[in-house]
Amino acid sequence: MQSPHRERVRVVFVCVENSCRSQMAEALARLRHADVLEAHSSGSRPSGVVNPKAIASLRALDYDLAQHRSKPLDALPQVEWDWAITMGCGDECPNLRARQRADWGIPDPKHLDPREFDAVRDQIAARVDELAAQARAQLEDARRRG
Repeated sequence: MQSPHRERVRVVFVCVENSCRSQMAEALARLRHADVLEAHSSGSRPSGVVNPKAIASLRALDYDLAQHRSKPLDALPQVEWDWAITMGCGDECPNLRARQRADWGIPDPKHLDPREFDAVRDQIAARVDELAAQARAQLEDARRRG
């Protein structure tokens, strides 16, 4: 699935505003799986700010999401992604060059209370963990094949 010269799988998480879901997915991938995932995020219509609830939710996991910024698609590296993951924003998400695609159908948590917001964060974390396990298997298979 990927170049034998790379040590990590290149993944981009995309939602409309790039303020909650895709930001949390990028952060969780960096926090938990930086050894295997090169994570980025973007929005088709970025809000320009990271949602304060997302910042607080990730702070509880000792990650400083306040250092991130909401960014447009043209701010992404111009590469072919191993994975393009949309977060449930349907036809508002763009077509990026990617070897594999998935839509996770994650509900937008921006209007949820903190407990419900954290439940969405945990749902995203579980999906990121699954993606990382799949990436590890792909990388190991590529190494075995030489």
